Amino acid sequence: MLQDVRIIRYYQRMTDTLIDYWHKGYRTDELRLYIEGYITSMRHSGAAESYLVNKLEQEVLRFLHDSSNFAVTQTEVETDYY
Repeated sequence: MLQDVRIIRYYQRMTDTLIDYWHKGYRTDELRLYIEGYITSMRHSGAAESYLVNKLEQEVLRFLHDSSNFAVTQTEVETDYY
């Protein structure tokens, strides 16, 4: 579980972007490349402590592998029966 406020914000940005890219047609392999690039840039820039970046990576990959995060919700149409 993420507890650092900055890391939670990074997590939110990444997961929001993953959902956005999914709706634009990107698929799992491409999303994984996005995650790897983002995490690598965090490691090289020193944006956060290494152990926090590792936790972030684990959580984002868990999000990516949970198919319910990318399911399209179906709206139900209410019909009136007379």
